[in-house]
Amino acid sequence: MLSARQRQLDRVRTFLFGSRTHYGAVFTVFLYALLIAIGFVYLYPLLFMFVTSIKSPEDLLNPMVQWVPTQIYTENYAKAYRVLNYPQTLTASVVMSVVPSALQVAVASLVGYGLARYRFPGKGLVLALVLATFIIPPQNTVIPQMLTYKQYGLLGSPLSLFLPAAFGQGFKSAIFILVFYQTFLTLPKVLEEAARLDGASDLRIFLTIALPAAVPAFIVLFVFSVVWYWNETFLTVIFLEGGVTTLPMQLSKFAQAYENLYPPGVVNIFDRLNEAIKMAGTFLNILPLLVMYFILQRWFVESIERTGIAGE
Repeated sequence: MLSARQRQLDRVRTFLFGSRTHYGAVFTVFLYALLIAIGFVYLYPLLFMFVTSIKSPEDLLNPMVQWVPTQIYTENYAKAYRVLNYPQTLTASVVMSVVPSALQVAVASLVGYGLARYRFPGKGLVLALVLATFIIPPQNTVIPQMLTYKQYGLLGSPLSLFLPAAFGQGFKSAIFILVFYQTFLTLPKVLEEAARLDGASDLRIFLTIALPAAVPAFIVLFVFSVVWYWNETFLTVIFLEGGVTTLPMQLSKFAQAYENLYPPGVVNIFDRLNEAIKMAGTFLNILPLLVMYFILQRWFVESIERTGIAGE
């Protein structure tokens, strides 16, 4: 028989360090502290950006005002909205990110399925070339691309982004192809064989068996593709300059656009470009992505978990 003191020590030990069925307080506190620290690292820049964007010029000049402004100053967003030409650039950004992303994911799924399910001469070479397109930096291929697009009159046109995506050469397309390749490798072949015995064609097998099984990969890769197309400025400036202006492109020349709209010799000191207006413009740039993540959060997290379970 255990003494009362021994039983009490066992209860304290179980509470602190846990047992086989539950975690102890020490591990739980450590885990939550680690999660809070990681969350703070990711959220701090966003919180700093938002708080600064709603500060008035007086709060910006007051060293005592740090995280809690004396008032919510919305004029910074009004100015940034006008400088960014927000409705037009937002529409252009949505079109130039969603359309090529949809094309890229659709084509990459077909390529990945073909590489995973069919045997043909040179298959290993094709996979190596696909991987090479990811390893080679885009800065090394941008000049040949630009000259080719110029020759065919595609510079400044949305087709300079749509056509490469439609032919499996969008931004980071190699990742999409390899992910779909690995996804379809895990699909049991007996399902396809049973469908062929029932007289299903290859296209029907892909649409009714392979495609539904790859829905998690479609969701995850589509979200990633939209973010990458949205944030890409190096290639979009080269290929679209003079034809289409997206939000990141307009944000990159925010200071010049602000001075054109608010000339220094005309406006007063409170209308001068300051840190709060810059932060407001940056926040308006990332706001659509935050809204997209908020709407697709449940499906995105579930898709990440399911793709992880499938070994992708």
